[in-house]
Amino acid sequence: MKKRYAPLARNAVIASLAAGAVATGIVLVGPGRDDGPPLPAPGPAARTVLAEGPGAALSAAELSALIAAQEHRLAGNPGDHLSWAVLGSAYLAQGALLGDRTDFRRAEKALRRSLEALPGEKGNADAQLGMAALANARRDFATARRWAESVRARSPEQWTAYPVLIDAYSGLGSYGAAAKALQTLEELRPRTVQTLMRASQVHRDNGRQEDAEALADEASSRSGGKAERSAALHRLGELAWERGEPKQAAAYFDTALRLEPGHHPSLAGRGRASAALGRTDDALRDYGAAIERAPMPEYALRAGELYESLGMAGEARAFYEKVRRLTAKARKYGVSEELTLARYEADHGLAKAAVQRLAQEWKRGHRSAHVSDALGWALYRAGRAQEGLKYLKRATTPGLRSALSLYHQGEIERALGQDGPARRHLREALRLNPYFSPLLVPRAKRAVSVLGNPPPGGPVDVEGEPWATDEDLPPEDDGAPDDDGAADDREERPSRRPGGDASGEPRDSGTARPRDGDSRAPRDPQASRRAGSPRETHDGEPSGT
Repeated sequence: MKKRYAPLARNAVIASLAAGAVATGIVLVGPGRDDGPPLPAPGPAARTVLAEGPGAALSAAELSALIAAQEHRLAGNPGDHLSWAVLGSAYLAQGALLGDRTDFRRAEKALRRSLEALPGEKGNADAQLGMAALANARRDFATARRWAESVRARSPEQWTAYPVLIDAYSGLGSYGAAAKALQTLEELRPRTVQTLMRASQVHRDNGRQEDAEALADEASSRSGGKAERSAALHRLGELAWERGEPKQAAAYFDTALRLEPGHHPSLAGRGRASAALGRTDDALRDYGAAIERAPMPEYALRAGELYESLGMAGEARAFYEKVRRLTAKARKYGVSEELTLARYEADHGLAKAAVQRLAQEWKRGHRSAHVSDALGWALYRAGRAQEGLKYLKRATTPGLRSALSLYHQGEIERALGQDGPARRHLREALRLNPYFSPLLVPRAKRAVSVLGNPPPGGPVDVEGEPWATDEDLPPEDDGAPDDDGAADDREERPSRRPGGDASGEPRDSGTARPRDGDSRAPRDPQASRRAGSPRETHDGEPSGT
């Protein structure tokens, strides 16, 4: 037991020392060299990363200074595994903040150097959790789960594993597992900003919007720095947008941008809110600034659809081409943008190509509500409406109420002649967020008008055929998913295949196919220990193309 909890004890000591140093001005001295004076002490940013793990929120200036300090530190002590782990986490945070995927490669190199100096099985949880966070950032959620579960198996009370696990489980669509991980995190680390933000995410995914907003608001009030507060304000803005309040959403994004002027998620969020409010020039300006700051395909797709809604076909085509280029560029750095590219293909390109891409995501275990929604819509656009409806029902079942998903479901039901369910879901989409898409809202309104009011005598078919969790999914055809996706959000079955190298690293994420049940939550914390060593990842391209 003493050996198992060593990483936890070390992190607790580091956090305690960091707090004392901040309060009293005591300098923390790191490992020294035999032939010279001690190395410079870790600064406040380094202590934050050590105490908070890879999820620590730092400003761009803090991250730049931290990277320079860690590189200087490692020049004199290249075997310092902890400094390599901090450097890797700093590169990862900088890449996410600035939208620079080249930093992800630098992060992986630093984290692997840390694991070479001290393997994961010997207690290097910092580097393993850094690798898990990196996999989440690359949208390789199955690999992220394996990294983080390997840490939890050795040290169940190490709280820094749980935020990463929540992100991984959510990306896989294992919402029950995410809720269980949140419960443990709240017991180990109650009411901290990281805990509150993950709790907001979990409640939102389960349809509890008011709880999600209250938790994000508390996170904003408790935040200790500009980066933390801007992230919480962005969450509040997204929640306001989802409930159809663009004016309030824009106000949250404005405040976040005053704190962090280059916060690209808030720039893009404000652009979407401005478009809903009729301020199209402002919206296009914000989208342009967001893409310049962080060239994300999602931002280009939103801008293209706004241009198309304005009748500016040439400008729209230019941004749609940018979606393809940015997706290909992200792939070079191991980042999967398959979901965004498939959404583009389904609505503006080749629907069959969208089905094929999303089928690959499904096989990788990525079965979130967002993937289910996109796959169902792509199947419909490819002429397979009955199959597509099954995935839309799966997307709207867990609790997340998305106006886009409800619109997709209603349109498919309308095409199948299920007028009652179609009318209800299309109206619900417009009630939930009357601005959910500049292209699709007018179509939704026309569809509701065509459907008219229900016939007298009461509805004949309110819900349509339900999603049956025990039936096989549609057979694979032109890239459709196979029958291993029929499971609902049941508990994860532990891996029964031992393996991995002495460092305890998960296997190459680009070549290893996920096990059956990858979208389910673990039965208990002991399951991962029985599963054997984790598997090793790589720096290659994600599957799905």
